[in-house]
Amino acid sequence: MREIGYQEIVDTVARLSMGANYYLGQDLLAALRRAKEQEESPLGREVLDQILENAQVAAEERMPLCQDTGMTVVYLELGQEAHLVGGGLTEAVNEGVRRGYEEGYLRKSVTERPFSARINTKDNTPAVIHTEIVPGDRLKITVLPKGGGSENMSYLKMLSPAAGRQGVIDFVVESVDRSGANPCPPTIVGVGVGGTVDKAMDLAKRSLLREVGAPSPDPEVVELERDILEAVNRLGIGPMGFGGRVTALAVHIETFPCHIASLPVAVNLQCHSARHKSAVL
Repeated sequence: MREIGYQEIVDTVARLSMGANYYLGQDLLAALRRAKEQEESPLGREVLDQILENAQVAAEERMPLCQDTGMTVVYLELGQEAHLVGGGLTEAVNEGVRRGYEEGYLRKSVTERPFSARINTKDNTPAVIHTEIVPGDRLKITVLPKGGGSENMSYLKMLSPAAGRQGVIDFVVESVDRSGANPCPPTIVGVGVGGTVDKAMDLAKRSLLREVGAPSPDPEVVELERDILEAVNRLGIGPMGFGGRVTALAVHIETFPCHIASLPVAVNLQCHSARHKSAVL
């Protein structure tokens, strides 16, 4: 049985919280550069230039990529042979978020009493934590700060099974069209198909952790991702909503078996500042 200490988790979550807000992944930077080559609109290309420059300045100056440093979503893959010592896992994650947002001078955006007083918790906690027990003796931690602009553009629909593949395409494209410039395109379109209401939403958000543009291992899903991306980019919304052919950098779809009477479809959009960082303890 391998031991993982409370303080190691705190330190790691703090570091990931800052790093996710300062540095874009190389996969995303490459996707943005490809988008600039594909974009036909002069204004769209200028916007993409500014996005890339912003990423460079943020990395060099260790400054947030966006003023909205998000509500912190944390994914934990906990090995069943690992033993946590020195404190609770949830407490360690929240202490790491608290410390990262304080030390990194990141905006605190979390409010309690959400439908009434909306009191800022002043440390960006509590985090939204998803924990999965997996084989092994390691703990993988992934921190995904999710901004309000893109998170607000989330959609769920319980389609009739008869709607089928075309129904999924129509709903996702309609959702992106309805969102317009609000999620700060070019976006990554996360889609969850199947399961139950909660599972579909979880699939949609987890899909955003995939390397940008990396295809699904399922050939049938790959074709669906391609067809939706083509349809989305025909909408003409373009970078930051100023028009153009690049409204989305990628469509990521995750699927799960579902009930014979259901076809749940969830959409979770991610802005061009698609931030997440991982570490394994």
